[in-house]
Amino acid sequence: MTQASFATHEVLNQSPPFEDIDLFTVDAPLAAAVAANGGAVATAELSDFGKHWGSAAMAERGRLANENTPKLRLFDSRGNRRDTVEFHPAYHELMAHSAHAGVHNSTWTAQGKPAGGAAEVVRAAKFYIASQVETGHLCPITMTRASVAALAAQPEILAKTMPVIGTHSYDPSFAPWWTKRGMTLGMGMTEKQGGTDVRANTTRAERDGNTYRITGHKWFMSAPMCDAFLVLAQAKDGLSCFFMPRFAPDGSVNVIHFQRLKDKLGNRSNASSEVEFHGAHAELIGEEGKGIRTIIQMVQLTRQDCAIASAGLMRSGLAHALHHARHRSVFQKHLADQPLMQAVLSDMALHVEASVALVMRLCRAFDRAPGDAGEAAYMRLLTPAIKYWICKSAPAFLYEAMECLGGNGYVEEGILARHYREAPVNAIWEGSGNVMCLDVLRALGREADAALAVLRALADDTKGLPGAAETVALVGKTFRRADSERVARLAVEKLALLAATAALNQIAPDHADLFAATRLAGNHPGMYGAVDLSDQDQRALLARALP
Repeated sequence: MTQASFATHEVLNQSPPFEDIDLFTVDAPLAAAVAANGGAVATAELSDFGKHWGSAAMAERGRLANENTPKLRLFDSRGNRRDTVEFHPAYHELMAHSAHAGVHNSTWTAQGKPAGGAAEVVRAAKFYIASQVETGHLCPITMTRASVAALAAQPEILAKTMPVIGTHSYDPSFAPWWTKRGMTLGMGMTEKQGGTDVRANTTRAERDGNTYRITGHKWFMSAPMCDAFLVLAQAKDGLSCFFMPRFAPDGSVNVIHFQRLKDKLGNRSNASSEVEFHGAHAELIGEEGKGIRTIIQMVQLTRQDCAIASAGLMRSGLAHALHHARHRSVFQKHLADQPLMQAVLSDMALHVEASVALVMRLCRAFDRAPGDAGEAAYMRLLTPAIKYWICKSAPAFLYEAMECLGGNGYVEEGILARHYREAPVNAIWEGSGNVMCLDVLRALGREADAALAVLRALADDTKGLPGAAETVALVGKTFRRADSERVARLAVEKLALLAATAALNQIAPDHADLFAATRLAGNHPGMYGAVDLSDQDQRALLARALP
């Protein structure tokens, strides 16, 4: 590229922009993981998606959507209550591109049934790629996709909404959902006094003929410009799940009054809100008193997406760091040829390769769970464990990626500062670290035999790898302890590392051996690059990370 020239100096030794590339084909670990889990048939489709999302135009849309944050418009010019959110056009363009590719609905049939095949794996690859460009808009995308699982508990509502959810159109107009070309759905679970403890919710639902009127509040409700929400409220028989549209059946604006938008560390392109309901119209989903059981079907899928997005953020951090290091010269050598930088980048590449292998293996379990009890057990036990490990590892990883670029990584003109601010959200939303560990313990308590079978399968898949047998024994022993909650974080992390080793062993056995040696046979040091990998292993990892 042409370098700028100023009166005092020329701009030299800077890396070119990492754009106008195919984010699928330059990512050999992703392509291999997709193929290993049944998605090879979609290679051409994913390459087209990767080229589009790897373009300079999409990168610019991501920048604009984050620099021009949403604005809450409570009233119109005549004083009428509107409760709308205004977005920059770039945000709507991102939403439209994701919807056009089916990222919000491609895992479902037109009737709202699981699509089967490798639908979860292929859709996850798209989600992983899109998250490398702009993650905030994926919040309503993931909630829309996940809501179908909860709506299935009320077939007549699913039958009404699925024809609109199931389109590949994005319609940002503020209008009743049944009049639109496409719709999005959000979620309102937590309240000020309870947070994760949703059983402490005080929002109440009272019958109004065949529907309900809901009065109360939500401390976090995302995303406020969705066309409808799944909301938890206390009904006569206990905490229940409700479908709450922005417009009542008569076409009037539903009494959903937003108080303010959250001023968040990251995730800035996406609006999150505080809200009050003043007798808002809603319809029951599932049975009264079974709200958690109903909405957990949605939460399971949003947790899956949290892990995919965090893996995508780390992949982007690695790619930008490696791209920069290959163009930047220091002490008469490219940065990527310096031994210390090679050690850092290859160790980071190993982490990302294992992470993408693991999330795609999890998505295969989601694909196969309806007809395979073993895959269903894997999905239930490992979804919280995988979310725990991958999401919590992302912030430190992205800091390391920023450091590879030095000051260029820290400034807002580049994408890594945004990625770094974005990284913590996936570990916090949809259940923080301790909640994930407790969910693993609950899965063990409810399905001890099935969980034991999953652990045995992981032992078989990692047999002979360094530290694997010892890790299996440690996990099994820890979960059997009477005080297992006290040490749950250790066991859950080890379980996730074991599952990552097993997933990687199905794709790249040599790299699985390296991962096991550095993560299972001993505790991985606190800093990337503090491991001893051979020159040959380093070269192989970096070549797969970015040709």
